Amino acid sequence: MIAIFKVDDIEEGSSKGFEVNNVYMFAVKKDEQIYVYWNRCPHLGTPLEWQEDRFLDSDGAFIQCSTHGALFQIRDGNCLAGPCKGKNLQAVPFKIDNGVIMVEKHLINPPVQY
Repeated sequence: MIAIFKVDDIEEGSSKGFEVNNVYMFAVKKDEQIYVYWNRCPHLGTPLEWQEDRFLDSDGAFIQCSTHGALFQIRDGNCLAGPCKGKNLQAVPFKIDNGVIMVEKHLINPPVQY
C-alpha cells in the first residue's frame, strides 16, 4: 500500500485529486466518510475536475463532470444526470491506516466503459 494523504488533509464537503503510477484518482469527504474514484468520466473517459481538486458541483452535493456536466452520487458514483446516466464512476479500493488514506502500489487502470 502507498500513502496518499491524511484524512484531515481533505476538508469536509470537498474533494482532492491525486496520482499514483501515472493513474489519476480523486477522493471526496462527505459526512465524515471518504470515497475514492478513478478520475475518468464513464462517458468519454475525460478527467472530471473543473479546476485542481474541484470535482463537486457548486452545492457540494454531487460529483460533476467538467466536460458535459454529468452528475454522480458521491456515495456510490452512480450517474443521475447527463450523457452517462445509469453508468457509474469506478471506485478505487483503499484503506485508512492511522488516519492516512492508502491505495495499492500497483494499480491497474479501470476498465474503459464509454
